[in-house]
Amino acid sequence: MCSIIGYYGDNTAAPIIVNALKRMEYRGYDSVGVATKSENQILVKKGIGKVSEVNESVKLSTLPGHIGI
Repeated sequence: MCSIIGYYGDNTAAPIIVNALKRMEYRGYDSVGVATKSENQILVKKGIGKVSEVNESVKLSTLPGHIGI
């Protein structure tokens, strides 16, 4: 089972996506990733573990851009 969250708007997408994933998290998750679009580039960060663990280790929330998934 997985959750897919998307955001498009005026705010930075990554922190909003990470927060939404934390709210939807359950014991079955074993990995997480976030991709954002910034200045015609797609940037990706991902890792194995719970959302908070991966965010701490690879800084998912720091990805720039106002579009993300």
